[in-house]
Amino acid sequence: MHSNPVTLSYNALKIKVLPALGDNYMYLVIDSATNEAAIVDPVDPDTVIKTANEENVNLTTVLTTHHHWDHAGGNAELVDKMKGKNLQVVGGDDRIPKLVKKVQNGDQFKLGTSSVKCLTTPCHTTGHVCYHITTDEQDTVVFTGDTLFIAGCGRFFEGNGKMMNDALNVKLASLPDDTKVFCGHEYTVSNLKFAVTVEPNNADVKNKLQESIRLRSEKNPTVPSTIGEEKKINPFMRVNLDSVKQFAEKTDVIDTMDHIRHLKDNFKA
Repeated sequence: MHSNPVTLSYNALKIKVLPALGDNYMYLVIDSATNEAAIVDPVDPDTVIKTANEENVNLTTVLTTHHHWDHAGGNAELVDKMKGKNLQVVGGDDRIPKLVKKVQNGDQFKLGTSSVKCLTTPCHTTGHVCYHITTDEQDTVVFTGDTLFIAGCGRFFEGNGKMMNDALNVKLASLPDDTKVFCGHEYTVSNLKFAVTVEPNNADVKNKLQESIRLRSEKNPTVPSTIGEEKKINPFMRVNLDSVKQFAEKTDVIDTMDHIRHLKDNFKA
């Protein structure tokens, strides 16, 4: 089921949630002070251009989380259609089409008055990058692509449990708890149904599942969550807890991560 486009306004940022394909999300991120904008994973270039024109923004930057076609597949067409704009395509993988600025962990740059910090999170793909954006007005948001989903994580296509644990429970978990999480897909309901099987007594998971079912019934997106909320509802960010280890019948955090990802790969919601 497709989602309705949604506009979210924060202190110094405006974020347009733009559904694409079957269940993807693109995000137009607007620095309110300067009207400079970035687009995250523009797989549907026509929608991006139309929205940027409607918002009357100066689109300067493409933030690509990873090279998979449903995230990076629109880069070439967007750059071609916006010739003369010198769009800066940012990413962490040489497989990304039209890559201009290859970034590493900790790299920072400006989007208008906002600050963008790159977090490398290899596992789903070796070149996956999440983008943490902050402002002087205390906004804190992160675009997590297919690394962190609401109540879930991406498949370990090019990595392993140790890498995903580092991505989720070291790098992303260290962001402020009120950091809003914007992920690459609308997988929330099925992720929460799996989370209930892992922790059947977790009231936060049950409440979030009911809220998410209601939002989806109204064709509204479930994004964003927050880092603090993920620590309460996401089994992959709770692998250090006894409740999750006992479910997995493991004592080691990495073994637990690998085991529950294997179960999730085969889970039918």
